[in-house]
Amino acid sequence: MDGDSVTQAESTVSCARCGKPAHLQCPKCVELKLPREGAAFCSQDCFKAAWSSHKSVHVKLKNDEAFNHSEELQKNWLYCLKKGQIRTPQCPHFDWTGTLRPYPISKHRVVPAAIEKPDWAMDGIPKIEPSSDLQSRVEIKTPDKIERMRETCRIAREVLDAAARFIRPGVTTDEIDEVVHEATIAAGGYPSPLNYHFFPKSCCTSVNEVICHGIPDARRLEDGDIVNVDVTVYYKGVHGDLNETYFVGNVDEESQRLVRCTYECLEKAISIVKPGVRFREVGEVINRHASLSGFSVVKSYCGHGIGELFHCAPNIPHYENKAVGLMKKGQIFTIEPMINAGIWRDRLWPDGWTAVTSDGKRSAQFEHTLLVTETGVEVLTGRLQSSPHVFPWLSS
Repeated sequence: MDGDSVTQAESTVSCARCGKPAHLQCPKCVELKLPREGAAFCSQDCFKAAWSSHKSVHVKLKNDEAFNHSEELQKNWLYCLKKGQIRTPQCPHFDWTGTLRPYPISKHRVVPAAIEKPDWAMDGIPKIEPSSDLQSRVEIKTPDKIERMRETCRIAREVLDAAARFIRPGVTTDEIDEVVHEATIAAGGYPSPLNYHFFPKSCCTSVNEVICHGIPDARRLEDGDIVNVDVTVYYKGVHGDLNETYFVGNVDEESQRLVRCTYECLEKAISIVKPGVRFREVGEVINRHASLSGFSVVKSYCGHGIGELFHCAPNIPHYENKAVGLMKKGQIFTIEPMINAGIWRDRLWPDGWTAVTSDGKRSAQFEHTLLVTETGVEVLTGRLQSSPHVFPWLSS
């Protein structure tokens, strides 16, 4: 509607942009019979300034209408609340920071009875992990456990690669989740995120301004999006964890620069891993590279120990910090920097999981599971010869 004028509203409400009393309303919202709240403006200037973000309301309504009249709604597709414990047919109210909105999610996917499961698989509550002494003690893995971790991490890599091959404009993040779920159980593994603290899906899909823990849903990926897919596999009693951020179709130059910088942050951090290095140095390396590139580092989430437990010591911040401890041979942990195009602060959506940038700007993330060796590091989730060539800088 870029050239259209706002129409006279029936009664005074607050301007959707500045909060002043408003008597004008977006004509497209009138046509679509949307509520005046969020569609009223105090002046033509405010309307024009808000148009680029406001117009997404019209697109979302069309998508929702198409969805609501589809057969999928009959299959119990509902919005998620309370970390996955509650479903609702109504989109929750929230002061959204960007243009992205939640969509309904499908039912839990089924895992065959024969597959070994973590202790939260049935009721959503981890039992061993919270009280384990490995929350305060960094484990030195035995040779047997290291070998199991190698096998599990390779499966996780193959699962993520399957998801990467599937990504393109028009697919839903729920369909990505289905690919991850089916590839995981085909390999004999359990998708670790499924029902972990009630998380409702088998992987995390974080689009555009979502920093991490995005829930796969009915939204279709659009040309120009970026999407992070975070995969963790539980196999032979241990977890393997990794993620990557992918381009969907033709992505703008600034987003390409953000994604590449995030990839480089992880690579630079991995390059210093060896016995005797302080855990705090990881954050120093990442923060330096991100800052020099004009980006910021998320502080609410960090890398972590992993093995028989999904999350344990050590915690590894990605920003400048005072974390204690030295790396030692036999330790296994993740490094997973989350880098924002704008400020580092985050907010949490009403679903209790989806962390988004507070300014609505984009965020990217990459993650590997790493083993500290005698002389350096082994990237257990490293790319394979068969991994898809999705990052232009790796083929240059």
